[in-house]
Amino acid sequence: MAAAEPLVKDSSPIALPGLARALVSAGKLPAKTAEDIYQKSLSGRTSFIAELTGSGAVSAADLAHTLSSAFGAPLLDLDAIDSQRLPKDLLDPKLCQAYRVVVLSKRNNRLIVATADPSDQQAAEKIKFASQMGVDWVIAEYDKLSRMIEAAAVSASETIDSIIGTEFEFDEVSADTSSESNDPAVAEVEDAPVVRFLHKMLLDAFSMRASDIHFEPYEHNYRVRFRIDGELREIASPPTVIKDKLASRIKVISRLDISEKRIPQDGRMKLKIGPERVIDFRVSTLPTLFGEKIVIRILDPSSARLGIDALGYDADEKERLLTAIGRPYGMVLVTGPTGSGKTVSLYTCLNLLNKPGVNIATAEDPSEINLPGVNQVNVNDKAGLTFATALRAFLRQDPDIIMVGEIRDIETADISIKAAQTGHLVLSTLHTNDAPTTLTRMRNMGIAPFNIASSVILITAQRLARRLCTVCRTPTEVPRQALLDAGFKDSDLDGSWKPYHPVGCSACNSGYKGRVGIYQVMPITEEIQKIILRDGTSLDIAKQSEAEGVRSLRQSGLRKVMQGLTSLEEVLAVTNE
Repeated sequence: MAAAEPLVKDSSPIALPGLARALVSAGKLPAKTAEDIYQKSLSGRTSFIAELTGSGAVSAADLAHTLSSAFGAPLLDLDAIDSQRLPKDLLDPKLCQAYRVVVLSKRNNRLIVATADPSDQQAAEKIKFASQMGVDWVIAEYDKLSRMIEAAAVSASETIDSIIGTEFEFDEVSADTSSESNDPAVAEVEDAPVVRFLHKMLLDAFSMRASDIHFEPYEHNYRVRFRIDGELREIASPPTVIKDKLASRIKVISRLDISEKRIPQDGRMKLKIGPERVIDFRVSTLPTLFGEKIVIRILDPSSARLGIDALGYDADEKERLLTAIGRPYGMVLVTGPTGSGKTVSLYTCLNLLNKPGVNIATAEDPSEINLPGVNQVNVNDKAGLTFATALRAFLRQDPDIIMVGEIRDIETADISIKAAQTGHLVLSTLHTNDAPTTLTRMRNMGIAPFNIASSVILITAQRLARRLCTVCRTPTEVPRQALLDAGFKDSDLDGSWKPYHPVGCSACNSGYKGRVGIYQVMPITEEIQKIILRDGTSLDIAKQSEAEGVRSLRQSGLRKVMQGLTSLEEVLAVTNE
């Protein structure tokens, strides 16, 4: 009898959820597949429906049609619904996110609720209890439902309560409009709905971890988009009539000229949250055909204090960088496109170097992160304070470390190199595709090879890739040849790891949450110096650096795939080989 017990236990059927049973009964899913997916959802602590659609066993559209027939509930295409017109106060948004539902309307004493899983009795009971109303299900496709839930902005009051539970206001230092208090244009932009809308957008962006806010006017519509984890997502479509008032309100707070609408302007503003928390915003306006487009960059001072380990450097890359910034003189360059995290990398280095016995000066356009103990200068070309002018002044201020926001011209490059050659550590950025091309770019700017070889000690090229959500990521099968084509070596494909695939859940943004850095850290060795001195090409430098163990951006990204930090698709999208 004892020997037979395991057989009895193994043969007992698994208690599948109602959704799985409905699909098996409808012939859309084999029972064995349903059991495997359900077991996977249990072990990964994800929902069965997320695992089901993520695996590709049943498409979201096919699933919705099957459940509509099986449960006799109407089917609705959410793409035809204006999410901004849906009722906001009938059900707690947190409950909607937890159970992946959207309230469509109220009829008598019943809520019309969109769901992808009408078999979820727990969700129905929770909604009934919270609303004290009955529930009528409407079937929606899971992917469209998830997008609508994720796009729903959290209310300003809930956002601020969750952050600090106190009042908020624009910092008076940044919103000094006393000199314009009698201006009718200023009075107009104090319009209460516009003020509340702007406050809500700023706070929602901060709570959703957005890096930028885009206010975009068009002929027949006006939209607001947030850049979250590197991707732009449409958040709101306010009436077009508010575009001028909203632009003027932002310009007043940023101390820009509200009467000037013909040329671009740049400014800053601060939002004070409680007595000790202040968020900085950088504002850029641009005249377009149908009004001023405004982009607000959210500057988080805490990002510079996360430490070098939080940036995503591998151990050998971290050691090379720390060795370089630990030297008393020379030039360290960080390269990459706009939005690749160069400023955060530089400030992380400065934070490590910022000690009482060190004099640090920075020239930036503009200064993005306030770092106590560092002498920061905002470049102002109109006033004659250029990067070159600031650098000349720094050299008369007995500096130990100099940070230049960006080397844009030969004059700035020349002074920076002379500073690096005369006992100063210089940190700066350039816009190039990778580390080897940085040296040829400097040569093309007109800098002599000898000056490059004798001053530059390390170049870091970087990109930001979206980080996989650890809650819902799932292993996936990728053909061996596809992995080899992507850049993996035969030795990498030893079966000890599997690539992960984004799924999407209530805790993330379409399967991703946050970003991770991909780096190419290239020290300038004697052999690379010889190539520079003989005016070699970037291909020659890349070949030599690879021989010295420097990984390319693609190779570095593939290591992040092996570590399960990001997906292969993401690495292929942000790197180029």
